[in-house]
Amino acid sequence: MNIKQAKEELANTLKAYLAKDELGNYLIPAIRQRPVLLMGPPGIGKTQIMEQIAAEEGVGLVAYTITHHTRQSAVGLPFIEKRTYGGEEFSVTEYTMSEILASVYELMERTGIKEGILFLDEINCVSETLAPMMLQFLQCKTFGNQKLPEGWLIAAAGNPPEYNKSVRDFDVVTLDRVKRIDVEENFAVWKEYARRRGLHGAVISYLDIKKENFYRIETTVDGVEFATARGWEDLSELILAYEKLGLRVDREVVGQYIQLPRIARDFTGYLELYYKYQRTYHVEDILGGKWAATAVSELRAAPFDEKLSVLSLLVSRLSEEAGRVRAQDALTELLHADLIAFKARLAEGAGAGVILSDLEQSRREAMARCAAAGQLDRERRALDQRELELLGRYRQNLLDGDICDEDAMNAVRTWFAAEVDGRKSAAQAAGRCFDHAFRYLEETFGDSQELVIFVTEITSGYDTSWFVEHFGCDAYFRHNKELLFDDSRRRIRAEIAAERAEN
Repeated sequence: MNIKQAKEELANTLKAYLAKDELGNYLIPAIRQRPVLLMGPPGIGKTQIMEQIAAEEGVGLVAYTITHHTRQSAVGLPFIEKRTYGGEEFSVTEYTMSEILASVYELMERTGIKEGILFLDEINCVSETLAPMMLQFLQCKTFGNQKLPEGWLIAAAGNPPEYNKSVRDFDVVTLDRVKRIDVEENFAVWKEYARRRGLHGAVISYLDIKKENFYRIETTVDGVEFATARGWEDLSELILAYEKLGLRVDREVVGQYIQLPRIARDFTGYLELYYKYQRTYHVEDILGGKWAATAVSELRAAPFDEKLSVLSLLVSRLSEEAGRVRAQDALTELLHADLIAFKARLAEGAGAGVILSDLEQSRREAMARCAAAGQLDRERRALDQRELELLGRYRQNLLDGDICDEDAMNAVRTWFAAEVDGRKSAAQAAGRCFDHAFRYLEETFGDSQELVIFVTEITSGYDTSWFVEHFGCDAYFRHNKELLFDDSRRRIRAEIAAERAEN
């Protein structure tokens, strides 16, 4: 299955393992809660889905790359304990708690979260001395004489032997005690993820054109050469940072991430073309509603790959605009909840400055708990930081303006209204960008396949589809309706043809 399906299956498994009966007992007893074993090529997102599931399900996450551990750190150190049996004293060997299990208990103590995922990466690449203990852990959920607490799903990941010479095969006894999920690379699923994460448009559009270069591992006379999903994502992050700093990404830089020279050279050339198209077609002017006749005629006559690149440029910019609106929308929701809490505590007689200070503190503590539990991704962190910044600004405004508690509610409500207005303005600006992009493409291509591709990209993009759903776009709905009609017509024709063939 692909990584998206694996994530869904893993999330469902977690829900099933954490489900309880009316007496508070787990529906599936711990002994029957098999560890999940994800097997698949390196760099396809096995670790990322653990982070996403922990955040979405509100559970803790403790992650270890098991190859970094020795037998002592994983199992614990032996010590001598005195025990009395039948009136006679004996020296008995026991073990200190495993560092891995101790991390689980530490997270529970720090965050108050009692259930979660223990993720062990590269599980089949452990050292020879640690291998028996890891197999015991998968089978019995114990390290030495220490047991994993109830409510924790063991998820492990490994690479097939063709990708790693250090791989150890699991025996039948072990495999019969795990829930194995085999994961394969899938560009369509990764592309959806890439849009959601805001990866660089050049990376997405290049791979859209040359899907065969998305994931490749080749053995050559010079050794193993490869391009992986992880490599493309990390390269994207670097390109975005370089652009902000005004630095150039050249062939050498690309080759540090995409370690298959042929693909690295090809992408470097494409990246230069991508920047050229950005300048040639004046994407910012198009989104602003201004374009020259030459921008229409040149794109209309351009090769198909060039048209796809310009479409990707437009979709990427629309994704950015829609993403800003979504972030502002999420911020206003958080602030609205703060406003309700502020109003309630004011009615109870608490001081306005104290209330805002308490809200800030509670939000900081919540951020710390989420970070400790592995639930705080970059987007959520940025959102929480903006909320904290505004709460601090409101508190300082009350202090600087010497605003009394009786007037505080009106003041805070006015400042909150400014954020609501900001959301509205951002949505209107993004809406104009959508309208201008559609108008430009309609003028350039009419109702051709390029418009179909563009509508499909808007539909599949996380931020763009969210924006259209919440704020609408007449041109999108018009073209999408036509697209759905065409799909229905093709399906009906296919069914009629099939019936005729049968008769």
